[in-house]
Amino acid sequence: MIELTINEKKVLAEPGELLMEVCRREGIDVPALCYDKDLPIDGSCRMCVVEIEGSHGLAASCATQVRQGMKVHTESERVVKTRRSILRLYLDNHPNDCLTCEKAGSCLLQEYAYRYDVKFREHDGARRGNGLAGWTDTSSPYILRDESKCILCGKCVRTCAAIPDRHVLGYAGRGFHVKISADDNTTLEESTCVSCSRCVVVCPVGALIDRRTYEARIRSWEGRQTTIKCKSCDYGCNFILMEKDGKKVVRPRRPTNGRPLCLRGRLFTEARNNSELPTAYQKVQTSEGRRFKAVPWSKALELDEVLQRVLMQESDPK
Repeated sequence: MIELTINEKKVLAEPGELLMEVCRREGIDVPALCYDKDLPIDGSCRMCVVEIEGSHGLAASCATQVRQGMKVHTESERVVKTRRSILRLYLDNHPNDCLTCEKAGSCLLQEYAYRYDVKFREHDGARRGNGLAGWTDTSSPYILRDESKCILCGKCVRTCAAIPDRHVLGYAGRGFHVKISADDNTTLEESTCVSCSRCVVVCPVGALIDRRTYEARIRSWEGRQTTIKCKSCDYGCNFILMEKDGKKVVRPRRPTNGRPLCLRGRLFTEARNNSELPTAYQKVQTSEGRRFKAVPWSKALELDEVLQRVLMQESDPK
């Protein structure tokens, strides 16, 4: 074990441990928009910068390993000033619709802007988006996208790449016009996305929203939530069943080990908990490309094929 000082407090840490994780273990809340302990380190948002005595510049705590005798300040005047400047840049490229945003109350950008008293301002400078909130991709019945709210933290790209056979999301464009794209800059419907919603769960802002909970008007803190393990395949992913005013919505849970709820698991659980829904949505290959198609539950869950195989086995004398 090595000893270091964080905010005048002596703490112990393992050699090679990240400063961010030590701070969180000690109950010190260091803000971060791009960091996730379950994802590769990116260090792009710079919100987690801290001041280390003896160092010339501020260090990103998510990418800095602890050292013996290190003296760290997480809320010094210099650190706070830098974080306020970073938040100002984010808000200058973000639509001012917090009152109606689906992510309000669980948005990290909103939380940090409130903590450091940074407000929206009018300006005539360039914006990455159109400056106004609005869905830019509604092709998927499970995920809604609003590129005007994207802060390019890259968490969606990294969590999508964590599954070897996925890697649907990536970066497109250059410089100021970089954006997140699906496959070759296609819609989610046209892409190879399987609606597992890993990206939705890790998104810190309202750029990616679960469409089912949005249309059911159930916010993340409302209603009753039950964690259930999916049984549609051997992965056994976790999902959340949200209930409010008689409505039941299946929502992926944050991925820890393995995958969150995939489209097959979502269809399986929706069929069990929303039997009043007449149809399900399934992605099919058409002459015009991949498209979501409304199909009966029996077809979506392949029950017709199962029944046919059973009948064939019963009719076979062997």
